[in-house]
Amino acid sequence: MPRIRSEMQIWSEDDKSSRNLYIVLISMHGLVRGENMELGRDSDTGGQVKYVVELARALANTEGVHRVDLLTRQISSPEVDYSYGEPVEMLSCPPEGSDSCGSYIIRIPCGSRDKYIPKESLWPHIPEFVDGALNHIVSIARSLGEQVNGGKPIWPYVIHGHYADAGEVAAHLAGALNVPMVLTGHSLGRNKFEQLLQQGRITREDIDRTYKIMRRIEAEEQSLDAAEMVVTSTRQEIEAQWGLYDGFDIKLERKLRVRRRRGVSCLGRYMPRMVVIPPGMDFSYVLTQDSQEPDGDLKSLIGPDRNQIKKPVPPIWSEIMRFFSNPHKPTILALSRPDHKKNVTTLVKAFGECQPLRELANLVLILGNRDDIEEMPNSSSVVLMNVLKLIDQYDLYGQVAYPKHHKQSEVPDIYRLAAKTKGVFINPALVEPFGLTLIEAAAYGLPIVATRNGGPVDIVKALNNGLLVDPHDQQAISDALLKLVANKHLWAECRKNGLKNIHRFSWPEHCRNYLSHVEHCRNRHPTSSLDIMKVPEELTSDSLRDVDDISLRFSTEGDFTFNGELDAGTRQKKLVDAISQMNSMKGRPAAIYSPGRRQMLFVVAVDSYDDNGNIKPNLNEIIKNMIKAADLTSGKGKIGFVLASGSSLQEVVEITQKNLINLEDFDAIVCNSGSEIYYPWRDMMVDADYETHVEYKWPGESIRSVILRLVCTEPATEDDITEYASSCSTRCYAISVKQGVKTRRVDDLRQRLRMRGLRCNIVYTHAATRLNVIPLCASRIQALRYLSIRWGIDMSKTVFFLGEKGDTDYEDLLGGLHKTIILQGVVGSDSEKLLRSEENFKREDAVPQESPNISYVKENGGSQEILSTLEAYGIK
Repeated sequence: MPRIRSEMQIWSEDDKSSRNLYIVLISMHGLVRGENMELGRDSDTGGQVKYVVELARALANTEGVHRVDLLTRQISSPEVDYSYGEPVEMLSCPPEGSDSCGSYIIRIPCGSRDKYIPKESLWPHIPEFVDGALNHIVSIARSLGEQVNGGKPIWPYVIHGHYADAGEVAAHLAGALNVPMVLTGHSLGRNKFEQLLQQGRITREDIDRTYKIMRRIEAEEQSLDAAEMVVTSTRQEIEAQWGLYDGFDIKLERKLRVRRRRGVSCLGRYMPRMVVIPPGMDFSYVLTQDSQEPDGDLKSLIGPDRNQIKKPVPPIWSEIMRFFSNPHKPTILALSRPDHKKNVTTLVKAFGECQPLRELANLVLILGNRDDIEEMPNSSSVVLMNVLKLIDQYDLYGQVAYPKHHKQSEVPDIYRLAAKTKGVFINPALVEPFGLTLIEAAAYGLPIVATRNGGPVDIVKALNNGLLVDPHDQQAISDALLKLVANKHLWAECRKNGLKNIHRFSWPEHCRNYLSHVEHCRNRHPTSSLDIMKVPEELTSDSLRDVDDISLRFSTEGDFTFNGELDAGTRQKKLVDAISQMNSMKGRPAAIYSPGRRQMLFVVAVDSYDDNGNIKPNLNEIIKNMIKAADLTSGKGKIGFVLASGSSLQEVVEITQKNLINLEDFDAIVCNSGSEIYYPWRDMMVDADYETHVEYKWPGESIRSVILRLVCTEPATEDDITEYASSCSTRCYAISVKQGVKTRRVDDLRQRLRMRGLRCNIVYTHAATRLNVIPLCASRIQALRYLSIRWGIDMSKTVFFLGEKGDTDYEDLLGGLHKTIILQGVVGSDSEKLLRSEENFKREDAVPQESPNISYVKENGGSQEILSTLEAYGIK
């Protein structure tokens, strides 16, 4: 499967038949639906939900986009509305006469379907979501291909993950399908971690226990590894937030860009491209009169007494005005969920302690929806209780409104009320990644006061319609509000500027920029063809003019070979290996690697080693019991067998010959921790397509000198760490580790490689006596997903046979839609102690603790007990 790319030519008005882009967006957590969004219901259902829904609609309305799918989690819990359990929801109908399919919300089951799971608890269920999403995408790709592409699948043009959890999902999907991945962080774990530590209210351990912050940060690092492009809302997000990550170095990224433009080798280094594309806004709710000068008071609608309503007003106006003793005063509006980060309590203090401001204006706090504060999540209820206490402390009754309910459709009316009274909108958040509400307020003619931390800096610069403040400074907040409310000339100037510049944040503008940048990033691939409006190349004399030193040498590294070339001895070895493994391909057309009409796969991935790292003889018994159990099922002849190992092909052949195992019983052999696939029924032919499939971002020989210097925690002798030549291949660099030598854990090695721009997968195998460095997109689970796609076998129809422990990629094999049978007592020594440090996340944050897809077979259990377990799974 070569890297999937669009085959379309440059767009032209005359050739509309070629415009068939299929785009996949992923936003995993929260309550996602197209209408009546429950924004603010909890901390997971906020501005991100609104953003991804509107982005999906806007992209589907963009010329040349055939279909947009927004993937989220299916929730059939009685706690939430039934609509969140619907598998498919149409977001937008295609225009009449259009070939477009429109946009859809696709809800993928994962975790407990009858329970609403907060985002902090979703991590163990990500593999299940990946497999479900993969099934959907493959199905749609084939269906679209049959409709408009002559039967050839239309694979996603891009897979775009939103937030850390969806970023990890997108990374796995992009690797399995070999399509470009884009990431939007929305908010970042490292930034939040630092903020919480600085506040000093809770310990590092409590932060991780509450927010699963270490698991989130690792997901963000994995997303950076896989992403072609990262979409940010502001430049501040790039420098101050993404700059905290191991996987992104702004100086190294600029050096690599210069080297590519000059045709100089990057020596296997890679950095994702950061682009600033402000979110768009749906202006369909903005009426013509919203841009006209307001009359400045409500006397035309309401008399001196707030109960004397002269003309019909929106219900939400009545709900808000019932709080005020004088509803005609200018309104200071704050709209957010009740979250500590939104800093609402500081706003109330600033208002309560400024007597001139209290005399001039009212304060409206729209803080989500609630029935009973006691029934709300703890973090939300604490914020609301603090707000109510402050209102009482400052005796703000009659001056502050805090309605319990509002509909999403009523939000435009809330903005209109503030504008009608010549009010001000404020966002005082401690840190605001972007600030979509600021743009919404500007569209209705409201001047703004916003935090100076994050996206609002760029928004105010672009719109020139308000003031920035330090969110920790109560006096600065009250002064800014008073300045805008009291100075009518300044208020009118800010309103005028906001309305004049708001077009910069429209959805059509966002989509044009977005698709152009995506296409620009696809330019990196040697054979990609470009079909969307080009992004002009930056002149080297502009953003890159100060990059004089483009050397990539680090102080800890030795010499590199130019362009990653092999030395003569290694080149000869590779040539011999290639000839011996691929001899049968001579003179043949491209191979179709399919073993026949298999309906199910049994996968042996038992990492059975003794203390010296040698494969234990019990592997023979394990394989025989599995095959015997399969023969006893009604699926005999329809079940394919796969052996997945951390060993090389040569080692697998030797051990199977020694134990009289017939390799021809297997349809595929996955070797070297998932970096290679061989087919015994085709004379042990290597899957060349898979090698091409996983080669992207693989540093090749450039990894050799770096990894040898990084592996050990202490100075080592030449005999302690050596190249394991017999297991090395073009997609695997194997290192032999002498017993007793202290080596770095996987998480430590990944960090050090990421900081150098090297993107690899690292696996300790053979009881930690060997280290396999393989391509980022290669792993045993990804190899099996690849076979699932190629052979048309759903992952839910796959059974994995594992031990109780194994290599450092063991956790990857436990989660997902496949069934797992754990054979107790068959594994001697394992490598998992070298997976991650104690300070990192725990296994329960990566693997479901109780899964109906995991069963155990006792140590002495033979084929009959395996058969009973298979029958319990419904395999009879």
